[in-house]
This record gives sequence, structure tokens and C-alpha cells, in this order.
Amino acid sequence: MKSMKMMQRAQRGFTLIELMIVVAIIGILA
Repeated sequence: MKSMKMMQRAQRGFTLIELMIVVAIIGILA
């Protein structure tokens, strides 16, 4: 249940960070 609260908190400004991480992973793989 703790992770749920953290997810709701992170959803506010995690979209950009997640996008950057995904782009970085794609860059490393490619």
C-alpha cells in the first residue's frame, strides 16, 4: 500500500523523468 501512495506522488512530476529514462535506455540499446 505504501508504493501506491508513492506512485500517486510521483505521477505529478515523474512523467518527464520516466520519459528521459526511457529515451536514455533506447539510446543505450540503439
